[in-house]
Amino acid sequence: MTAFWTEPDFDAHEQLQFVHDAASGLTAIIAIHSTHLGPAAGGTRFWHYAQPDAAIRDALRLSKGMSYKNAMAGLPAGGGKAVIVANEARSKSPEMLIAFARAVDQLGGRYVTAQDVGMTEADMVALSKVTNHVAGLPDQGGDPGPYTARGIYLGVKAAAKRALGATDMKGVRVAIQGVGSVGGGLARHLAADGAELILADINADHAAAMAEELGGSSVSTDAILSTECDVFSPNALGAILTEQSVAQLNCKAVAGGANNQLATGSEDQLLVNRGILYAPDYVINAGGIITVLRVIDQAGDKEINARIDKIPGRLDEVWDESAKTSTAPGAVADAMARKLIGR
Repeated sequence: MTAFWTEPDFDAHEQLQFVHDAASGLTAIIAIHSTHLGPAAGGTRFWHYAQPDAAIRDALRLSKGMSYKNAMAGLPAGGGKAVIVANEARSKSPEMLIAFARAVDQLGGRYVTAQDVGMTEADMVALSKVTNHVAGLPDQGGDPGPYTARGIYLGVKAAAKRALGATDMKGVRVAIQGVGSVGGGLARHLAADGAELILADINADHAAAMAEELGGSSVSTDAILSTECDVFSPNALGAILTEQSVAQLNCKAVAGGANNQLATGSEDQLLVNRGILYAPDYVINAGGIITVLRVIDQAGDKEINARIDKIPGRLDEVWDESAKTSTAPGAVADAMARKLIGR
């Protein structure tokens, strides 16, 4: 196993906690990237990794991403992430959750956890019975999906204004990849504004039904990348923007909620080279984490919505600096986030 500090994703992380509890079978990693702005906050992922290095890499990469996302969202929180290493059967026991919750509690509030891949709302409730350092519980704002969708909707409007000069969304063609909780919510917001929608989803029947309901059209998940549109909005898988897919795009802007859209990072510049405006994903999709982390400073719905309303302004700051310095928007956002966390 490679030493974690030699990993490319190690970025002066403040703490990397290995947790093992033989009685319950728990093996976990808690990565604290930064507490400069407040407690390190980020979800717990329950996943099977073929190699230990992959689990460490995930924890390092995701915790750094949370530092950037929370900082750019204006939250009083740093960045952290936890990974519970699942066996091949992905079996999870109450005893395992209790052991993990104890480990979180022993950090004394330096890390605040929440739901992520493989973890359920019920799991979060179970953790909260052992530790207070849990966010996103049922009585703390409920499903974050609508908040995420609203932030992305505001970001798409900002992108259309910047790239097209559009003063409203009437007649603006938006191709949405993924119409689940977030992408579907975005589609409904845009339909209400008179946007022309082209939808795609791994569940083609669902995309077709939503398109019929909202007066749009649907295409296959393969075709959506090359569909002629004004704004392409990826709201499904990460790493969707590759050298090959960027070459296929037929749009003026990319603005969507999928996490880690840039496969390697260099695609940011490829978009610039093609004259396509890019909304950095962790800036535009911050609505969910904004509501989840209301537990940190006890913010109410009015304050939560006010924070989400600031997403277009942050995107404008990124795009202004990008134009001024001839630097790709993703690199600009990263630099802004690093400055905010004292790096």
